[in-house]
Amino acid sequence: MNKAFTKEDDGSAGPQRLDDLPISPHPNHVTPNGLAQLHARAEALETEIARLRAMGEDAEALYPLAVAERDLRYVEARLASAILIEPPEGDYPRVQFGAVVDVLDEDGRPARYTIVGEDEADPAKGLIAAPSPLARALLEAETGDVVEWPRPNGMVELEIVAIRKA
Repeated sequence: MNKAFTKEDDGSAGPQRLDDLPISPHPNHVTPNGLAQLHARAEALETEIARLRAMGEDAEALYPLAVAERDLRYVEARLASAILIEPPEGDYPRVQFGAVVDVLDEDGRPARYTIVGEDEADPAKGLIAAPSPLARALLEAETGDVVEWPRPNGMVELEIVAIRKA
């Protein structure tokens, strides 16, 4: 093969572009708080990118710059596809996106979940992504209903005891 058609590594690090992060196939529903978090994350990433670019061709800045640029592309795509779901004017008649849901499990242990968008989800804080099995089990249920939540170790019944705004 003619050398003109091959690319040789000259040893320079140069800027790199990381593959984009996967985007969920689900509709990108967001709460007002989730939308604010996406905007704040975009601003923080833009600031970080500017800081890293100011370092020039410093080899230690190249990979973090590529990561920040990739993350910003993801956040910008999520902002572009965001569908803001405002809470209803009155009370929630049933579990809907954005609702805070108080439940009791089969043993009477209480738990509280808020149905949010995927980027806002944080299960440790009770923020559950709408496409998750738990959220799907809760959605459309009313106070007093018992729903079945499929888990890897078996089905769990949850009684809805309250539904309210965040």
